[in-house]
Amino acid sequence: VQLQESGPGLVKPSQTLSLICTISGGSITSNYYHWNWIRQPPGKGREWIGAIANSGSTYYNPSLKSRTSISRDTSNNQFSLQLSSVTPEDTAEYYCAGSRGLGGDNWSSYSYWGHGTQVTVSS
Repeated sequence: VQLQESGPGLVKPSQTLSLICTISGGSITSNYYHWNWIRQPPGKGREWIGAIANSGSTYYNPSLKSRTSISRDTSNNQFSLQLSSVTPEDTAEYYCAGSRGLGGDNWSSYSYWGHGTQVTVSS
């Protein structure tokens, strides 16, 4: 299974950050798997943003929930992230990843990772 993130590398403050993760070699509806968005700001640790389950249910980090939306396109085997009202503090490397069950910040539960995409929030 391979994951590939795509989306703009530069977003202006107050705008919405939008990323897509394309899954190949596996199905977004695979039993037991959750598909996650994770980020790592420069010089800081990883932060779990949220996930969408094989059932379509969504789960969010409470600290980001009010600004986050995760959805999926099963016909294209993709899931997406939208993070609204971004600030420079949202600058980070963004990763999509697959976990067996809800991974959260239990990084050992993640089976699949994308390579990551750098997103910078700046005017």
